[in-house]
Amino acid sequence: MSVDDVELLQGTLTMMVLKALTWGPMHGYAIVRWLEQASDSALRIEDGSLYPTLYRLEERALVTSEWGTSDNNRRAKFYSLTPAGRKHLRVQLAAWHRSARVVDRVVGVSARPVLDG
Repeated sequence: MSVDDVELLQGTLTMMVLKALTWGPMHGYAIVRWLEQASDSALRIEDGSLYPTLYRLEERALVTSEWGTSDNNRRAKFYSLTPAGRKHLRVQLAAWHRSARVVDRVVGVSARPVLDG
């Protein structure tokens, strides 16, 4: 299932990319692999979604990048989380957990609510 097959709320990919980078600097392919593994292969992020997200994060100073060499000896751009990125992730995760609890509460309702009026 690709990210296009799953309806993700606005900002969810941003949050997941920032989460991946909490494990240390990664190049784009490593981020994609981490997301696939973390989701038990439920997510496959396409380059057309990942790189615009990384560029936006860099423009907002939530990540930095520098060129380096990958494990297979190829030149790659490595992205790192900034302190502002860590703070942004904490805020996003808190909001995500609040939203998830509300949605879970609503979809878990098994009795018809009593409506006034």
